[in-house]
Order: sequence, then structure tokens, then C-alpha cells
Amino acid sequence: MANIKSQEKRNRQNEKKRVKNSKVKNSIRTAVKKVQKTIDASKKENPAAVTQSLNLCIKTIDKAASGGTIHKRTAARKKSRLAKRVNAALKQA
Repeated sequence: MANIKSQEKRNRQNEKKRVKNSKVKNSIRTAVKKVQKTIDASKKENPAAVTQSLNLCIKTIDKAASGGTIHKRTAARKKSRLAKRVNAALKQA
């Protein structure tokens, strides 16, 4: 445990950031899973729902990147892989 006042403050700040970053990363994982679930469920009957869920996921990823939770290239990679998956699914349907 820290016994320096500035280090105690730093520990409090780090804990706040850790909790916030964890929530944001969890929301990204949830959004990706929702896209995958939408692809599996309704790619044939409702392709608009797939693209809508993809757009929501991209928005979530962009917010995380702009806030500094994930790197901008990590965000670009995630979006690219997700778009590739969606386009392949829509092409099959």
C-alpha cells in the first residue's frame, strides 16, 4: 500500500480509469456479439437489421477509440473484420 499522498491519489485515479475502461471494452464485446447474433438470426429475411446492428457496433467502437480506451488501429481492425463478416453473410443470403 502506498504511503505517499500523491501515490494514493494516483491509485484512486487508476482504479476509476480501470473500471471505466472495463465497462467500455465490455460494451464493445457485447456489440460484436449482437452483430454476430443478428447475422445468424436474420441475414436471410432482414438484411437491414444486420447493417443496422453493424452501424451501432461501429459507433460503439469509434467512441471507445476517441475516448482513448482502445487504440485507433485496434478500432479500425475490429471494424474491418466485422464488416468483412457481415458482407460475407449478406452475400450468401
